[in-house]
Amino acid sequence: MSHASSAVEGQRPGHGDAHGHAHSAEHAKYSFLAHHFETPAQQFDSAKLGMWLFLATEVLFFGALFVGYAVLRSRFPEVFSYASHYLDTVMGGINTGVLILSSLTMALGVYFAQRGKKLALIICLWLTMAGAAGFLVIKYFEYSHKIHAHLVWGPTFYIPPHDEANAAANLGQAPVAPTTAAAAVAVVPIAGTPAVDASVIRPANAGPAGISPSAADHSLAATGDIIPHEMPEAHLADPAMPPNTHLFFAIYYAMTGLHGIHVVIGMVVIGMLIYRATRGDFGPNYYTPVDLVGLYWHIVDLVWIFLFPLFYLIH
Repeated sequence: MSHASSAVEGQRPGHGDAHGHAHSAEHAKYSFLAHHFETPAQQFDSAKLGMWLFLATEVLFFGALFVGYAVLRSRFPEVFSYASHYLDTVMGGINTGVLILSSLTMALGVYFAQRGKKLALIICLWLTMAGAAGFLVIKYFEYSHKIHAHLVWGPTFYIPPHDEANAAANLGQAPVAPTTAAAAVAVVPIAGTPAVDASVIRPANAGPAGISPSAADHSLAATGDIIPHEMPEAHLADPAMPPNTHLFFAIYYAMTGLHGIHVVIGMVVIGMLIYRATRGDFGPNYYTPVDLVGLYWHIVDLVWIFLFPLFYLIH
């Protein structure tokens, strides 16, 4: 028994040495190969599996938001039909085209990385970065215009900009007569209480009393995001505005804002790829980071392709 055991044990070191030499040879040949992988193919497959698992969590994350969207839209269909008119379809369409083109340049970047074409890879990565930056710039103009027009989430949706200071001064004090009827709709000042929850705000479908519907031509705003800057509370002048319209903008900012954060993250990792590509790290033997970032960027683009029709095209 002991003799057989010794014979087997005597064979193991030789086998281990051979395996260890082969392992060391692979690492000597491929400098990018991590010590816990035996071959570049094994490293690539492991990295890609990890990325797909991460993207699955991203799908679950955005999936919960899409469920929230579906619940709100099923409960308040008139709100979504009405409020979507305040989104600029042209800007949203341009952003959609920009992201689709950036997906194309990212895919070409992976193609050129696989073939060792360094210059073409760098150009494609810069074009993808430019597409991401362009998307965020357009989104900035959309957001800034809507915030100026008070098309926001929560009770402040019902407070005209020129009444913000007065409404804030009234909170937490004894009831006082508001300066405008619009402020009366938005604020119910109760001593010792915080801002009123949106659910107790008087429905705005009849329009704020004392503000004439003729104060702003809502038919113009209904054709796009062209609310006059001199009348930023134009939506309050529309007697057809349904109750709880602010809920549309709450889910709109939540979903498009989180998508925008993912675009920023994509720009960071693409910037890292540009640095490494300039250094010459990628070629036919090693292009894993480019491939993985490409997968992430395609998911980011795919999410927007769903967001665009769900918010901009429903009317």
